[in-house]
Amino acid sequence: MINILSAVAGIAGNWVDGKVEETKAKAAVKVEKAKAEAEVQKKIAAGDIDWEKSMADATATSWKDEFFSVIFGMWFIGNFLPYFDEYYDHAYERLNVAPEWLTYTFMTIVFASFGFKSIGAFMGKKR
Repeated sequence: MINILSAVAGIAGNWVDGKVEETKAKAAVKVEKAKAEAEVQKKIAAGDIDWEKSMADATATSWKDEFFSVIFGMWFIGNFLPYFDEYYDHAYERLNVAPEWLTYTFMTIVFASFGFKSIGAFMGKKR
């Protein structure tokens, strides 16, 4: 009986030791990730990494560029389909009376998505 209890205790001890090692390994990975991120932030602050590159990396998995590409692609094609003439005419009338702030907000969102630094630079105006 003592042999059985000893064997069970040994198995349980090995399992606990394994879990402790697994937890330590996960903690070590988190620490290394935090150190790497801190190093990147130091380099950004020091100007060693180009801001645009870091932002491009951050948006590598973003869907907003594809969203705007699809929207503008559909708009472009729809302009040439007679079936949609009435809808486009109505939409353009609505856009003509839209508040100016709404137009600039939308333009800012789209330009930021495609990487333009400022609307003024795009339109040839000085800030």
